[in-house]
Amino acid sequence: MFNETITWLKQQLNNTNELTQKTLEIEDKLSFIYFISSLVDIEMIQKVLIKPFFEMPSEDYFEAYLQSLPQQLDFQTKEEILSNLLSGSVLVALKDKFIILNLSKSHVDQVQEINIEPTIHGSHYGLSESLITNINIIRNYYHQATLTVEKSTVGKLNNLEYALLYDKDKVKKDVLKKFKKRMKTIDKELILSSSQLISHINNRDKLTSYFPTILLTERPDRIIYNIAGGKIIVLMEGSTLAIVAPAVFFDFMVSMEDNYHSFWISNFLRALRYLGLLVCILLPGLYVAVTTYSPEILRVELALTISGSRVGVPYPPYIEVLFMLFFMELLVEASIRLPRAMSATATTVGGLILGTAATEANLTSNIMIIIISAVAISTFVIPINEMSFAIRTVRLALIIFASIFGLAGVVLAAIGFLMYLVNLNSYGEPYLRFYNYRKKKERGEALNE
Repeated sequence: MFNETITWLKQQLNNTNELTQKTLEIEDKLSFIYFISSLVDIEMIQKVLIKPFFEMPSEDYFEAYLQSLPQQLDFQTKEEILSNLLSGSVLVALKDKFIILNLSKSHVDQVQEINIEPTIHGSHYGLSESLITNINIIRNYYHQATLTVEKSTVGKLNNLEYALLYDKDKVKKDVLKKFKKRMKTIDKELILSSSQLISHINNRDKLTSYFPTILLTERPDRIIYNIAGGKIIVLMEGSTLAIVAPAVFFDFMVSMEDNYHSFWISNFLRALRYLGLLVCILLPGLYVAVTTYSPEILRVELALTISGSRVGVPYPPYIEVLFMLFFMELLVEASIRLPRAMSATATTVGGLILGTAATEANLTSNIMIIIISAVAISTFVIPINEMSFAIRTVRLALIIFASIFGLAGVVLAAIGFLMYLVNLNSYGEPYLRFYNYRKKKERGEALNE
């Protein structure tokens, strides 16, 4: 069995020129070590394996020493041995026995600065690309013995390791069972990041879950609040983003900075965010409906101002709105794809030139430039990007209904939008469920953010 396994491993790694075999031998002691040189820490091999081997009086002492090391990994099959070798472990063959030690080299354990969810107050450092480092960060924040960590792998080809974190006393057992079942049904060859994993988790619901039902975050403090609220966290090797499930609509509208301000300031900022959400969704549709079908509801001065600004514009209002929204989306996409050093300058200059040229060429009105600017600013007050992306496309439906049915179409589309959200759920949790965070905090209950 011993020789069979060694032969099988060499056959499987035949094309891997980096597979290294070292023979350790002195007097009556003999051992072999196998590893892939690009994945392991050579200094650790020298310190943990080679030096102790020559210092130990016998093979029995060396075996007992290896089995007592915290880096030792469990295995049952030769496939697991191969998987561990490809993950940066070292296989030690000693007296017809195998011992596997995790001596992998890591260059991704540095904690990254927060870029996606920045705040003025609170932590400015997020997670790293190392799974062990991220678990360490969470445990340093959450000192509870009930915090459970379950590790597994996903992806048939790369066997990427991930960890499920939850508080076993606070998590809902039916939600946990449903989420684990969904994770086991993922049948993909390559999974490389948390964002990609979310798309496969939601794959079954792609026709019904237009809005995000799982939250993606890079902030350790948000992770801790969600664990304390009974939610499930997924951390992946090689990803600085954590998955939070289940997530309801109001979770996407909460910034962690709300916890660092006084009651009135926090509620003012939240109200500002929801007002921006309404402006982002309703303002383009209302403009189309009012200017096309119901200008009489405006004050005479405002109606005349809008009418005067549209003198010479050859297109109806809904074409004008769609035209400007299209170019605004292009500018947003360009700002994401361009290098950081030039993205802000390029999009700012591009926006100014585009707006000025469009108004001077009578392709759009001055009022339209103001409306599109207000919509663009309002879009970016939403703290979580996944919700922002969904909202940006919902307003297109309202514009279509407004161009066909006027104000009645806007109302009809808004009611349909609310009905959709009411019927949506995230792993059994109603999507529009509201949590009173401050009352829970005062009662000493877990925050659910």
